[in-house]
Amino acid sequence: MLLIVGGLAVFAGAVVQGGVGVGLGLVAVPVLTMIEPGLMPGAVQMVNLAMPLFTLASEWRRVEWRGVGFALLGRLPGSVIGALIIVYTSIYARSVFVAVMVVIAVLLTARAMSVPRTGVTLTSAGFVSGITGTATGIGGPPIALVYQSAEGPQIRATLAAFFCLSALQSLGILALVGELPVQAVAAGATLVVPMAIGFLASGPLRRYLDGGRARMAVLVVATASALSLIAQNVVIGLP
Repeated sequence: MLLIVGGLAVFAGAVVQGGVGVGLGLVAVPVLTMIEPGLMPGAVQMVNLAMPLFTLASEWRRVEWRGVGFALLGRLPGSVIGALIIVYTSIYARSVFVAVMVVIAVLLTARAMSVPRTGVTLTSAGFVSGITGTATGIGGPPIALVYQSAEGPQIRATLAAFFCLSALQSLGILALVGELPVQAVAAGATLVVPMAIGFLASGPLRRYLDGGRARMAVLVVATASALSLIAQNVVIGLP
């Protein structure tokens, strides 16, 4: 189930993120949490660590390192809070938290709010990203919101650098608090394969993707996944 359904979700998320710079977590995390909640967020952080390397291989010159620095400065204390959420909450509570965070991220993305790109906003976005990224594996929307007015290559490259370093940070903290089982690492390593295929598929499609349609598809899939996750944990009451 993880390799088939989870792999398809990772593939779809990688196609979107390869084209617009963000989207893998929104699409894949709710699905993976429904399938194997005990392996999250470690498994998806392995994918989050690997995928940005593909983008950076071709667009690393477009990274805005100043912005990455401010964002990482805020992300460190946020990651500590995210780790505490994992340690002191049940898998059930974390699953609901994932769904709620996805819905909030979708609402923020759909509104397309204008946020100035300053040291304060970047550090604040990094802080929020640290909490949600470490606790759920979804840390992209706060940073993407700040960078939404930048050019496509700069968005993809800067987000890729931030995601790679952020995933490394989160994995280290999860391991430190004993919340990174070997099974999660193995599952994440396996999911790197469909992620790589999805990224490669995004290349030929990138120039044909209409930004509005791709963005709308991400929002619809993410919302459906989040609502399904809420139904599973709250209505049906499955663990």
